[in-house]
Amino acid sequence: MPEDSEKEDYSDRTISDESDEDNFMKFVSEDSHRCALLTADSISDPFFPRTTQILLEYQLGRWVPRLREPRDLYGVSSSGPLSPTRWPYHCEVIDEKVQHIDWTPSYLEPVYTPTGLEMEPLYPNSKEDTVVYLAEDAYKEPCFVYSRVGGNRTPLKQPVDNYDNTLTFEARFESGNLQKVVKVAEYEYQLTVRPDLFTNKHTQWYYFQVANTQAGIVYRFTIINFTKPASLYSRGMRPLFYSEKEAKAHNIGWQRIGDQIKYYRNNQGQEGCHYFSLTWTFQFPHNKDTCYFAHCYPYTYTNLQEYLSTISHDSVRSKFCKIRVLCHTIARNMVYVLTITTPLKSTDSRKRKAVILTARVHPGETNSSWIMKGFLDYILGDSSDAQLLRDTFIFKVVPMLNPDGVIVGNYRCSLAGRDLNRNYTSLLKESFPSVWYTRNMIRRLMEKREVILYCDLHGHSRKENIFMYGCDGSDRCKALYLQQRIFPLMLSKNCPDKFSFSACKFNVQKSKEGTGRVVMWKMGIRNSFTMEATFCGSTLGNKRGTHFNTKDLESVGYHFCDSLLDYCDPDQTKYYQCLKELEEMEKHINLEKILEYSDTSLKEMTLDLESSSRGSDSSESNESQTYLLKLTSQIKSKKKHLKTKKERNSTIASHQNTREEQEACDKGRLVQRHRESNSDVKDS
Repeated sequence: MPEDSEKEDYSDRTISDESDEDNFMKFVSEDSHRCALLTADSISDPFFPRTTQILLEYQLGRWVPRLREPRDLYGVSSSGPLSPTRWPYHCEVIDEKVQHIDWTPSYLEPVYTPTGLEMEPLYPNSKEDTVVYLAEDAYKEPCFVYSRVGGNRTPLKQPVDNYDNTLTFEARFESGNLQKVVKVAEYEYQLTVRPDLFTNKHTQWYYFQVANTQAGIVYRFTIINFTKPASLYSRGMRPLFYSEKEAKAHNIGWQRIGDQIKYYRNNQGQEGCHYFSLTWTFQFPHNKDTCYFAHCYPYTYTNLQEYLSTISHDSVRSKFCKIRVLCHTIARNMVYVLTITTPLKSTDSRKRKAVILTARVHPGETNSSWIMKGFLDYILGDSSDAQLLRDTFIFKVVPMLNPDGVIVGNYRCSLAGRDLNRNYTSLLKESFPSVWYTRNMIRRLMEKREVILYCDLHGHSRKENIFMYGCDGSDRCKALYLQQRIFPLMLSKNCPDKFSFSACKFNVQKSKEGTGRVVMWKMGIRNSFTMEATFCGSTLGNKRGTHFNTKDLESVGYHFCDSLLDYCDPDQTKYYQCLKELEEMEKHINLEKILEYSDTSLKEMTLDLESSSRGSDSSESNESQTYLLKLTSQIKSKKKHLKTKKERNSTIASHQNTREEQEACDKGRLVQRHRESNSDVKDS
């Protein structure tokens, strides 16, 4: 049953009415225990309604009625097992539960540098090749029919016997994806990944098990049915590898591996569709080991449920983090919504503004779950800044929008065979329940309080770094044009070696009008973003040329909180500083356009600006982004650790005394312009 998440305002509902005391007391003895509870249903007096939702609690010598706490719904109970995962009935699932240790390497993992000698294997169809793994269960139905716990209950078929020197493969576990494996040589294997269920496309995510390994042997693996012409594998990205023996013996988890890595177009195209191959070589560290390969760090639906279970069992965190079920998916898996805030007093229940975060609408973008985990770890922590954020805002968090797709190992779609992030405008509640209920929850929330920021977390398969997509407000209201760029600019200053402001884009394409970002913006949320995290790594600062690990991704969640404090700081010095930067960037863009129109050399213009004492950047990501990086690096925030509101104000005050005379005029002008902009926004 869908839960109206706005009910968790945590207001005190204790009722105290002296005239009712006699009516309550005649049903209980005066020596009742101090903590005794009765339900109103046990009282036969007609004065009081028959209900199990009102409890009578004995406090300070009198019985006081109060509402019962909301139920622990559908598998998030602090007692009892987690709700089991449900699969399409025809999906074969092994009994073994796959688990990995949480580990981060102490060293930077560099991207692969091509040598120019990489091979491009092409495999003609041959009847002599041995099929060592085949998953045909995905094609038994053309569309979703019904689900069951554990999937197909019939005995699993093993494709081949366990040959002495042949690797064995498996992917029939949660989030696994592998369709077919052909042994083409003694130590060479051709792999095919499965498209999203009930579609014939979106072959990107892979995650599979390899056993019966031999150490010291150079194996070659080639995945032959990717569909994207451009890939981060062409820019040095390496596959991920996990060894159970390494984890047990040395406590080593997922690590980047591979040599002879090559991404190339092959000859497997059909009906005008071209396919692309990824090939790599590797030597396993142990004999008879069980290992895994993956496109990105796995984060399953079971991982999420276990994480939420630890919160519900925590006596401290469960007080300010309420976990409810937003809705059920079409496979009857649960979509959770978290409400995070300090318990509200009735007097300030409407004063707090709301912040909304969602993730995993695309199931193969697991990096978004690691950013979400970092955000939740921080916001639920015991630091003074986390407490300040909980005191200031109400956070509504949907950590996994597409659990069905996550469970079956899809890359992009739900079990409806559609991209949920193109259906936020759909009225088909039964086909797209998670986005329908998310949109409805946000709409009802906006009726009661201001939502200052919405952010949907994603992964990106073709670009490095972390960046944001926003919505261009220039057509609706000129005042929004710069203001909605302030938060991403602050985030780039707080996270300079991971977040690239120059890669951010602020526009609304026709094909993106059904995305959460655009729909929430049109509903009236000024700061509506999609945050994109690369599957590879960074080209910035000390992280340049290296892969992101899980701790890097989690740190982005922390920096998101840091930037939120900067953005909403009562002393808006940083806010106006960023606004001033963006104005300078806009001037630069306009000047560039004038000079380009008059056939003036762009190179000469850039040199002039760089030599000027008032150099500026471009806030428009499509133009002059290189210049933006130069300016941002010069004006980066000098803050080295997160500060509370008191520390921020005292620091700003000490600096402001020395700069007051120079900036008084500029700030006054910006404040006046900001007020005028806000009035324009309200009129709009």
